[in-house]
Amino acid sequence: MSPLRKKLIVVGDRLLVRPEEGEERTHAGLYLPQTAVAARQARGGWVVSVGPGLPVATAVDDEENLFDMDAQNVRYVPMQAQEGDYCLFLKKAAVEITFEKKNYLIVPNSAVLVLVREDFETGEP
Repeated sequence: MSPLRKKLIVVGDRLLVRPEEGEERTHAGLYLPQTAVAARQARGGWVVSVGPGLPVATAVDDEENLFDMDAQNVRYVPMQAQEGDYCLFLKKAAVEITFEKKNYLIVPNSAVLVLVREDFETGEP
């Protein structure tokens, strides 16, 4: 028998980020101002996984189906971040976790300041 494999599932409007260890210039080419570095206000990392987004309430036509989860169509406002993006975010909003001996950060979408995404057509960010 093979052992069960665990998987992290990101919920809501959150990102799972592999933190970057760096100081003034990130590997993605962003320069952090000295104030951000000194106060450790901003931090960067690579997006590993994204949640589905913010759930949007849908109108229910029938009172009988009000609490019937099968009758409701759950919709989400999609996330702007994608797997593989580099994100710069407010450090104080992130939560550090360790999963299978690897360090990650869970970052709420509202804490993301900027995303860097490779443009594969031109090869430029």
